[in-house]
Amino acid sequence: MNLQGQRDLVLLTELERDGMVTQRSLATKLGVALGLTNLYLKRLARKGYIKITTIPSHRVRYLLTPQGFAEKSRLTYLYIEYSLSHYRDIRARLREALFLATQNGAKRVVIYGTGELAEMAYLSLREMQMTLVGFVDDGRRESFLSYPVWPLDVLSEWDFDAVLLADFEQASGHRITLGHHQIPDSKIIALAPSV
Repeated sequence: MNLQGQRDLVLLTELERDGMVTQRSLATKLGVALGLTNLYLKRLARKGYIKITTIPSHRVRYLLTPQGFAEKSRLTYLYIEYSLSHYRDIRARLREALFLATQNGAKRVVIYGTGELAEMAYLSLREMQMTLVGFVDDGRRESFLSYPVWPLDVLSEWDFDAVLLADFEQASGHRITLGHHQIPDSKIIALAPSV
């Protein structure tokens, strides 16, 4: 699903939820400028997906048209299809990376991170009959998946074979941080973001 489709879905969903929502609120939700949000809304109106009406006190109300409901349903289906495909891709790449790690003798793994990728990594570890030593992160969370989240300092005390980086955006920074904690690059498992 392309970015425009994702934005249209967010707008249609928000307008269905609250027809009196402000453009400023929608801009914040989309993460775009207010003027761009105005253009998106006008485009949706031109396509017949929404109707824009003015009510007393110079307020605007947005109504989804039947075509708008149909488009929202179509975009929702595409988004779910895209999400499942992305999930399957990441799980396959995790299994492949962990399989290679087991071929090199890794059995006990630390997961660095506490996001969605960490959840998938945890499930993949369990499927591969590998042992989770624990979760480490920068301390923003106390627990994750009912496990305590530890600071990186504990790595010097733990017995593990590998550290799996569960964060695409910060992977290079995490590698450097792990280097400062004397973790050799050979013990780090990282996935490159898909293109």
